[in-house]
Amino acid sequence: MIQSIYAAFRKSSGICTDTRKLKQNGLFIALKGPNFNANDYVVSALQEGCGFAIVDEGRTEFKGDQRIFLVKDALLCLQELAAHHRARLKIPIIGLTGSNGKTTTKELLLAALSQQYSCYATKGNLNNHIGVPLSLLEIDSKHEIAIIEMGANHQKEIKFLAEIAQPTYGLITNIGKAHLEGFGGEMGVFKGKKELFDFIRETKGSIFINQDDEKVVQAASGLVGTTYGADSSSDYTGIAHSKNGFLMVEWVKKNQKENILIDTQLTGTYNFSNVMAAITVSSYFGVSAAKIKTGISTYSPANQRSQVIYSQKGNTLIVDCYNANPSSMEAAIVNVSKNPTKPVLAILGIMKELGDSSEVEHTKVLELLKEQSIEQAYLIGQDFQAINSEFNPSFKFFKTTEEALAFLESNPINNQKILLKGSRAVQLERLIPSL
Repeated sequence: MIQSIYAAFRKSSGICTDTRKLKQNGLFIALKGPNFNANDYVVSALQEGCGFAIVDEGRTEFKGDQRIFLVKDALLCLQELAAHHRARLKIPIIGLTGSNGKTTTKELLLAALSQQYSCYATKGNLNNHIGVPLSLLEIDSKHEIAIIEMGANHQKEIKFLAEIAQPTYGLITNIGKAHLEGFGGEMGVFKGKKELFDFIRETKGSIFINQDDEKVVQAASGLVGTTYGADSSSDYTGIAHSKNGFLMVEWVKKNQKENILIDTQLTGTYNFSNVMAAITVSSYFGVSAAKIKTGISTYSPANQRSQVIYSQKGNTLIVDCYNANPSSMEAAIVNVSKNPTKPVLAILGIMKELGDSSEVEHTKVLELLKEQSIEQAYLIGQDFQAINSEFNPSFKFFKTTEEALAFLESNPINNQKILLKGSRAVQLERLIPSL
């Protein structure tokens, strides 16, 4: 049946899974979740202009409609359809994963590669078992190269996504402490991220290696790849500088004499490896240094990742609150404490999915604040509250973001450098209007 479904897909205007975003002549796939069943909306989707639909329930109202394909499982069909489409693509596909920096690296890479190629990249955060198939199905004949972001919170997930996406190139940004609960600890994270390089090893593809990350180097053992980092032995070597609070990267390709300077619109030296990854991959694919510089320097984050906002109250906000784990939290705290021109306030939300490591890791955050001499901190969430008595009495603890917001509205902050960092569930961005 996949051949017939694929033929319908080729005739359609693209995949739809949300009735709020229907496409005329689209192929509607009736996915299910804990709180929804899109089979309920198939008839209305067709009435509103979709050309075809995939369902996994044999309802009376579906019978006899040649536009409807009945399958055993709509999600599995989506994944099979994506794999079928991928097998017909003849372009380089870069598989991208890592504990931190995936999305920023993807956007930087898209900005640089697009200076020379028609490049497709995963949109937003569509990097899971649904998002990766949807991304693959958006790649069409006009695209010359693609970047597919792969996220995971347990072992075997990257392996599964790679088998669908069949990347010809692999890039792991870094391997740190993320989703410890689902992966089963730090070794589980290592094994899970390594699955991308293992796939590339089996399929004889190529990889890009962050030489500044020991675990990435270990994951790449036995593979030949293109290296980058601060180490002068790398194929692409760089140095991080700070300029007016923003990252500037100076880089050079091995055996070339001229160093290239790129001013970025990113804050934090922790973005150095993300920028170097984009430089390395783009250069590998023949993009000139001048075009790489144009692409990276014009990229401006607007997704709560390394975003700088200057408020009307004189505050400089470092907004990095799309998500958080112990590795990214440490990098953000160390960065905001460097050479402050204003008093520093750290507004931190709890880190989710840490399992039994939660108390230890949240305690380390408070210890790091002390170590970095950050005297002002607003700490939001139960995991911080459980350990609040042991640390700086000037720190303020809140159960929820709502509590912190109420406090800010009656105790305004002016002329400070403020870091907002926390897991997605905490929604620290809600505090921005009050800062």
